[in-house]
Amino acid sequence: MNDKRQPVSDARPEDTRGSGERRGLRWLDSEVRTALLLFVISVVLILASRGLGPGFGSAAQVKAILIISSFVMMVTFGQQMVIIVGGLDLSIASMVTLGGVLAFNWIGSSGVAVIWGVPAILAVTGAIGACSGIGVAMLGIPPFIMTLAMGIILYGATLGFTQGTPTGSSSPFLSALFTPTGFGAPILYLMVIGTAAGWFFQVRTTFGRKLYALGTNPTAARVAALPVRRLLIMTYAISGASAGMAGILLDGYVNGVTLMMGLSYQLPSVAAAVIGGTAIVGGSGIYLGAVAGAILLTTLSTIVSSLGIAEGWRTIIYGVVIFLALFLLRNDLKVLLGSRGRRATKQTTLRQTPEQRPDKQAFGG
Repeated sequence: MNDKRQPVSDARPEDTRGSGERRGLRWLDSEVRTALLLFVISVVLILASRGLGPGFGSAAQVKAILIISSFVMMVTFGQQMVIIVGGLDLSIASMVTLGGVLAFNWIGSSGVAVIWGVPAILAVTGAIGACSGIGVAMLGIPPFIMTLAMGIILYGATLGFTQGTPTGSSSPFLSALFTPTGFGAPILYLMVIGTAAGWFFQVRTTFGRKLYALGTNPTAARVAALPVRRLLIMTYAISGASAGMAGILLDGYVNGVTLMMGLSYQLPSVAAAVIGGTAIVGGSGIYLGAVAGAILLTTLSTIVSSLGIAEGWRTIIYGVVIFLALFLLRNDLKVLLGSRGRRATKQTTLRQTPEQRPDKQAFGG
């Protein structure tokens, strides 16, 4: 009886997994280094601005920058999740406005209404975001078109709901989040907690890892039996809820709402994610980088505003920063797009019959 045994590979499963984890850690470290670099640049800008005037670079200005950047961070969290899966949410502005308008009308000055009002508003904006996800995942509508149309529809609905003038009052509870205390404004502590929670949700939970897999290679994600449609719908729902939460917080910060309050957060939400290292084609990026990008943009915007430069110049700065970020990441985009193209070509070749393959035709085999 012949003892025919299959050759055993020297590489054990645990060895392969360990190698993959080490590669993943190096990738994560690189993104963390990018975030730290952005933090350093922000600090340098603040210190350099001291020469512009006595109010520049002060502790009060730093606190103001952090508080203002918290709104961008909140909006960017959802936007970044959408970008990771290869999409783009252009309904952000209308979502922020809706969240603020509903908080102004539903919560008002009632302390009890905060308990049910905040979850209700998040449910509404999350459900609207899920509708965008359904259009993208199930109807095959491009994210750019779907979210742009949803944003226009939502703005029209908000305009009709308010008749052009939102009614209600600001919530004292929400305003207290931005009131300085002996230990600093509560929103600063919530910002730190939210950053840690957002980072953990993205890189340490099963849902977050599935999003990276989907963004890196949608075809492979489908082959691996990942619930692609459900993931997309939930991602857009998270984006809607994040924008709605930003609108709620803005109501407490400015003690009022306008129908244009969300417009100034749409472009920064994309810029902060891209500057923080999120690939615009999806598959990479961490929330810590997006937070660093939000702080850097807010620092630039604050300095520009303090110099008395018009709002239009801030928009130009955002556009220039996005262009520079994409320019610096152009090699990564080429590698990623090139690898996707090679994978698609290889999969097409494997699906062909031997008679259809170019190599077989060339050699008559």
